[in-house]
Amino acid sequence: MSPDEFPGKPLSLAQACARLRFRHLQFLDILGRTRNLRLTAEQMHVTQPAATKILMDIEEILEARLFDRLSRGMRPNELGLFTLRYASAALDGQRRFVDEFNALKQGGHGHLTVGAITGSAAHVLVASVVEIQRLRPLLVIKILEQSSDQLIAWLAERKIDLMIGRFTTEDQRSQFHYEHLSAEPLHVVGGQHHPLRGATDLSLTELAHWPWILYPASTAVRKVSDDLFGGAGLALTAGVVETPSFLFALELMNTTHMMSLQPAALIQKYVDRGLLSRIPVELPDRMPSYGLITRLGEPPTPSAQAFIDVLRETAGVAPDVFGE
Repeated sequence: MSPDEFPGKPLSLAQACARLRFRHLQFLDILGRTRNLRLTAEQMHVTQPAATKILMDIEEILEARLFDRLSRGMRPNELGLFTLRYASAALDGQRRFVDEFNALKQGGHGHLTVGAITGSAAHVLVASVVEIQRLRPLLVIKILEQSSDQLIAWLAERKIDLMIGRFTTEDQRSQFHYEHLSAEPLHVVGGQHHPLRGATDLSLTELAHWPWILYPASTAVRKVSDDLFGGAGLALTAGVVETPSFLFALELMNTTHMMSLQPAALIQKYVDRGLLSRIPVELPDRMPSYGLITRLGEPPTPSAQAFIDVLRETAGVAPDVFGE
């Protein structure tokens, strides 16, 4: 039976589980990345006719055509794209199982990848990592620091197990579970010798005439700064530098008269050490709180759950039920 003659009856669980093998998933994952049968055959260490046969077997098992055969390469159709996502997720789950199993077998406690925003979350994260290392000294933790929009993408792609950050769009609430951890106040800061460091009764109008270092447009801090000045009908007139890097902003503030809007917890130790100066201006409390974000409806691994418990205790929040 050719793919064009597949009947339209529903796929059964027995078909999907009993006949679809690891090698099929591996083949789909590679073909999804290469979109080329020859390259897929090379990476699978089989001949091209054998690769063609594997694809035909998969389409026969699923009773559906998954790829359009083009003169140069392969193009997945809608069913193909859906199947490729499944194959990638299934392989990732199997890899994680093997890694966790081997770690536990060797007396360890697995692996955990955590994404986190900068600012106040960093303080909660550091304290939580110290505690989880005390409880599980063999746990391997990978920390990735980025803005919330990038972390959300990584969470969806299963590149991280959980994240500490915030939603950037409303539709994300239907895809991920959010648990509040803490609020995050903001302060305006400049270099240690900034001319405004001892000023009084400053207004946003006066600050709009100074050069600014801003976070990228997709970040929560940037949205707050845009709202502050835009809401007051003000535009920054003395130059702007955009960067997600606090360390770069720190160096820039200490070599220029630029200022920046930064999370209070992030800059406090630099102010205490005389490396930054707070610019005394009243700011409305517009910064959204940050929290723990996980994939909706997916129970955490034992390692992730242990870290979540520590994270809650460190942030001083009550336990929540995942998936609600």
